[in-house]
Amino acid sequence: MLWAELERLTPIFLDRWQAIRVGAPLPATTDGPSLLEVCRELAYRMLAHCNFCPWNCRVDRLAGTKFGAGKLASASRVSSYFHHTGEELFFRGTEGSGTIFFTSCNMRCAFCQNGDISTDKDNGEETDPRHSQRWRGRCGAKVATTSIGWAARSLSTCMPSSMRSRCWARDFAPTQAELRRARRTKADRLFWFDEVPSKALYEGKFNAPMLWNSNFFMTLESMKILRLLTDVWLPDFKFGPGRCAMTLAKTPWYWETVTRNLALIAEWGEDFSIRHLVMPNHVECCTYPVLEWIADHMPAVPVNVMAQFHPDNFCDSGSTKYRDKYAEIARRPSRTELNMSWRRARELGLKFEATTFERSNKSGTPALLEM
Repeated sequence: MLWAELERLTPIFLDRWQAIRVGAPLPATTDGPSLLEVCRELAYRMLAHCNFCPWNCRVDRLAGTKFGAGKLASASRVSSYFHHTGEELFFRGTEGSGTIFFTSCNMRCAFCQNGDISTDKDNGEETDPRHSQRWRGRCGAKVATTSIGWAARSLSTCMPSSMRSRCWARDFAPTQAELRRARRTKADRLFWFDEVPSKALYEGKFNAPMLWNSNFFMTLESMKILRLLTDVWLPDFKFGPGRCAMTLAKTPWYWETVTRNLALIAEWGEDFSIRHLVMPNHVECCTYPVLEWIADHMPAVPVNVMAQFHPDNFCDSGSTKYRDKYAEIARRPSRTELNMSWRRARELGLKFEATTFERSNKSGTPALLEM
């Protein structure tokens, strides 16, 4: 019944949202439950038989006696939050974007550059809905913050607390104890940015754009809920259709899941861009198929063909965690591999250069691009 109610209310919400975006008069309101409360209740019930991602573990996270792929019980954990100045320009604006990093992941990428966050389920601090909202509030209250980025590699790691926090967002007033606790997980030292709560308000209520930064390895049910909560999407698209997702991330069903979810947000008319990380020895098997799929299905979407891969986690030969089976990616991508990737993106007519090279004056990256 709740899913049917979600299906009924979704087009009503979308009509109102579109009217707001174009400045048109709002359609008449309808009687019935709050759509946000329906989303919250659906997410809460999913915890009892976890199916946020394709692993479909069905574990009872409310009981907390057994963990699934996400390695968490019902509570979420926040590793850090900070004023992020390294996101794409159209997300960070001139001064940065507020970013909240959640602990754990439902994938097992051997090269994960946030391995301390993704592989350690006890990293960070456990959060409840009030504290999730306070982290959002602190990010949103920065003078220059243009959005709140939820850096949750999978929905299963943050949906419970984030969903309930959004139900409280508009009228939330934190206590002094909550303010102190929120500050303990602040990862940067940008305390010199003024905190002006009014910067996160619209007509007196909390209102900052929500950005979903994710591995996109999610079920259709999760996507339907997120559609109603997300203003802009930032999905990763890492692996090609072969065995690489299994070999490097122990993740089956990767290609079919991510391409379906990307096609969904395109069909829905959502605002999004795609990130693809060029990996050594994986240009032909991963980069080419990813770029070709994007060109065939959504050629106008901005793409960041990223060059910043470096060996980390289990593929860092200087680490005690290193595993010989990942020797093929135990280096940075070569100049030739990067050139091949960017050349293919250009041949396909993708909109990648402004995003990929926007920091080029400092890094000198275009010098590698030999077209």
